[in-house]
Amino acid sequence: MRREPSGMSVGASRVSGTERAFDGGSRYRLRDLFTPLDTLLISGGDLRLALDPRDRVNAYGCAASPKPEIWNFASSTASTISQAAYDRAALAREELMHRCLFDEVEIAFDARCEDMREKLRSHLQLAPRVDIVFSPSGTDSQLHALFLARAVLGASPVTIVVGADQTGSGTVHTARGHHFSAMTANGIVVRKDAAVAGLAGDSIAVPLLDFASGLAMRADADAAVMRAVENSLAQGRRVLLQIMDSSKLGWRAPSAACLDEIARRWPRKVQVVVDACQARLGRRRLRCYLDRGFMVLMIGSKFFGGPAFSGALLVPKGLSRSLGRIGTIAPGIFDYAGRCDWPMAWTALRSRFERRPNFGQWLRWEAALAEIGSYYAVPGASRARALAELAAGIDSMIALSPSLRAVPSAIETSAADDEEFAQRTIFPFTLLREGKPVSIAKTGAVHRALERDINLEIGGSAADRQVAAQRCLIGQPVRLERPDDAPQAVLRLCVGARLVTEAWSADAAQAQHNLQHILDHIAHVLAKIELLLDRAAAAAMPEKSAFEV
Repeated sequence: MRREPSGMSVGASRVSGTERAFDGGSRYRLRDLFTPLDTLLISGGDLRLALDPRDRVNAYGCAASPKPEIWNFASSTASTISQAAYDRAALAREELMHRCLFDEVEIAFDARCEDMREKLRSHLQLAPRVDIVFSPSGTDSQLHALFLARAVLGASPVTIVVGADQTGSGTVHTARGHHFSAMTANGIVVRKDAAVAGLAGDSIAVPLLDFASGLAMRADADAAVMRAVENSLAQGRRVLLQIMDSSKLGWRAPSAACLDEIARRWPRKVQVVVDACQARLGRRRLRCYLDRGFMVLMIGSKFFGGPAFSGALLVPKGLSRSLGRIGTIAPGIFDYAGRCDWPMAWTALRSRFERRPNFGQWLRWEAALAEIGSYYAVPGASRARALAELAAGIDSMIALSPSLRAVPSAIETSAADDEEFAQRTIFPFTLLREGKPVSIAKTGAVHRALERDINLEIGGSAADRQVAAQRCLIGQPVRLERPDDAPQAVLRLCVGARLVTEAWSADAAQAQHNLQHILDHIAHVLAKIELLLDRAAAAAMPEKSAFEV
């Protein structure tokens, strides 16, 4: 039994549910767009977007409006919206308001979403035949992928999740076709981990971490994937294989050779969906995935630095044709999509869904597209050079720190495929104190303290207080479960698109100066971590965990 909250909420950028009509008549009014922009930007999502009433940030430490005073190296988790992206969202709202003077709100909104699809295809250099399904988050998009995979495969598949230990926490639920939160982005109250009607199935987790090798990626990842696929098919099941590119630690699996072997041995029995939500892959490799018939999960936040949450499922044209085979639609999917989320070309499917504009989701994507466009406006050689220099600097600083131990990279890089992402952009590390690993609770406390100005709590010299005063965001702790020992946590310094955009200048000397300025900020962040680990600072760190949600 579901019930729906009325009015504007975190879960729904709409008016009272009693004003809806299933025949496509959700009577959105122009005045809904006059809601304060900050409120709109956190609407139309699940509970993760809610702001803490005290510090006005969400579960990821991000505010709804620009906070330039906070240094952001947290793009593997989430970023606070930039001023340029915020301004773009404000302008987009004005443009839609103007258009609504001539068209119904739903018609104008639908056209706007179709324009966004074209912009995203243009920025990513995708062919017009690639369809795009928008959603409030990458987690929602996983349910969309499961829904479409059932149509493609003609049966309920078992979902094999590669990198299950390094993907979003909601994946354990969505892979089985279960609700991942207590409320959907449409504002519908559900029971977390209960089955989504018509989508429930089985899942198999393939973790990537190998503790025996010292927090490295397992060497037998390809073999583990092949076993899982073969065993599932032997049971007469179809398979939705969710591969990783890239994980919270920047890892990618399985290999291209493994995917080639799966395609050769089991054509039309395995549908691949790529978890590319980190968006840390070259456009050439992205096109290659789609050309092979893979679906791709992406979001406009993470690397690109748009506000969380903004999800998308990229669908190759061949799969779109399978939609004609959809008869009875899994009723639970209506809780996770509206008509405007589906491409206009999918007329038969769209007609089954309500005309339900999600203003928050749309504005977050408008903001993200501003960031994506700015990033790709930087010449390719300059993007690659900036990422390479930042990677070298961060690697050096982590290696020189007595309190940080780097987690090794596990990406197989190919300059032709990866383009600028031949360089790492996520730099995971564990914390040490007196040569021993810091507890998981203390690691979470360090992360929380980095977000705050704690100079009054630290005391000490003027230099120490200056370090302690700077607020900064880095990637949230990743909890790593160990079978025979206590769990560990990994923190992450992250390079995102916004750093590259801000560093870019046609003047080479100025660009170099800008990059050095960013590295100076990163050095300051590491100095604050060192300070927090010092015994004199321990009292300033309440042991409150801050793991990804």
